[in-house]
Order: sequence, then C-alpha cells, then structure tokens
Amino acid sequence: RFAMRATAWTLCLEPPHRLPFRAAFAAVVAGDAIGNLTPLGIFASEPAKAAFVHDRVPLGPALTALAIENIFYILSVAAMIALSTAALLMEFSLPPPVRHAAWVSLVAIAGGFVVVAVLLWKQPALVTRALSRVIPSGSRLHDRVGQLHDLEEQIYTFAVRRRGVLAPLVAAEAMFHVLGVMEVQLTWWLIQGAPPALMTAFIFEGANRLVQVLFKFVPLRTGVDELTTGSFTEMLGFGAALGTTMAIVRK
Repeated sequence: RFAMRATAWTLCLEPPHRLPFRAAFAAVVAGDAIGNLTPLGIFASEPAKAAFVHDRVPLGPALTALAIENIFYILSVAAMIALSTAALLMEFSLPPPVRHAAWVSLVAIAGGFVVVAVLLWKQPALVTRALSRVIPSGSRLHDRVGQLHDLEEQIYTFAVRRRGVLAPLVAAEAMFHVLGVMEVQLTWWLIQGAPPALMTAFIFEGANRLVQVLFKFVPLRTGVDELTTGSFTEMLGFGAALGTTMAIVRK
C-alpha cells in the first residue's frame, strides 16, 4: 500500500522534476510513521516527506505534488467509505441508529463530491482570498499569499495539464484500497483458519478507513482501533475478540 502512495506521488511531480521510486517509497514510509506517532497527522507527515527528498526535488514542487496526491487520495478514501457503507446497508441487518448514521454519512459524502465538482468548475482562490483578508496590507507575508495562489492554480489545472497521468494515478490510489481489502482477508484467514467473503473484507476495510480518518489525531490510534473494530465485529455477529485481534495484528 505504501508503494502505491509513493507511485502516485511520483506521478504528480511536474516535469522536469523526477523522483526515483526508491526515494519516494522511503519518504512515504518515514512521513507516515511521523504522522502516526504524533497528533499532527498530515500536518507532520506531508512536510516530512518533502523534507526527506529535498536533495532530489526542490521543496516547492515536492509539496505541490504531495498536495495534489493527497487530494486524489482523500477522494479515493471518500469513495471507499461510501461504497463500503452502501455494501454494509445491503449485506447486514443493522440497529436503527447505526442504519440512520450510515445513510447520513452517504448523503454527506455525496454532498462532498458535489462541492468538489463545483470547486473544480468555478476554481475559486479560496485560501488566497481568506489569507488576503487576514494578513495586513504591506506585510511580508503577502509574497507567501502569492505563492499559495500559484499552488491553487496548479491544483485546479492539474487534470487538464497532466491528462496522461490521470489513469495510472487513479489506478494507484484504487490499488491502495484493494491491497487493504486483501490485508483484511489474509489477517482474518490466519486468525480464523478460513478467509471471509470478499464483500465482508471490503466492508471491514471501509470501516477501518473511516476510523483512521476520524481518529488520525490519536498517536498510533492507541485503543481506538481495538475498541472500534471489536465493537464492529460484535455488531455484525462475528464476536468482539475477532475484531480486537485483527486490529492488534494489523497495527
């Protein structure tokens, strides 16, 4: 899975800058470790990745590529959570409060995709406008605001400028989740002696991804993975011990 994120990052780099896969992979692993060990999450992991490869790629292009890759990753995570939630509603009989929460999350994710589509169409410089109103005129920070405006422009126009990399980029982000489902199947099989149904593994990986999004600020998600996964497997009739053990093994 880390190899897929590293591949996606290299695809987002603007020519003539290039980043060897080996360096990108090492940076992704190191950055992810820092993000998991601290409550700062992506605010620590992404700058750490760029700093890790500063001798190969300038900081600006590296951070821009990371910002673009993270947008594609976040969209893929939202799609994964939405699809697994829909599968959960179809495959299992859920308590009414959980079913209602699942429907609310589906509506929220659908609304999020609509907002993203509108932003890509309108291309408003939201960050630049907000900072321009906050930062006093004549401040040295106005130069930074101009750089942020350029970054926003690069993000908005990436799909138009780099159409050739869109398919492999989307494929790399999708494969990240496919490998997560395979990881669930393998872990379940080694614990139980038989793998779960593919749809069940898909649902569990979607739930795991949701927990990671919601509790990214908790270092190593200590106790969170075990409690949530155990509660989830118990609710679906597989027993709390299976979920707790899976969370510990995967961690």
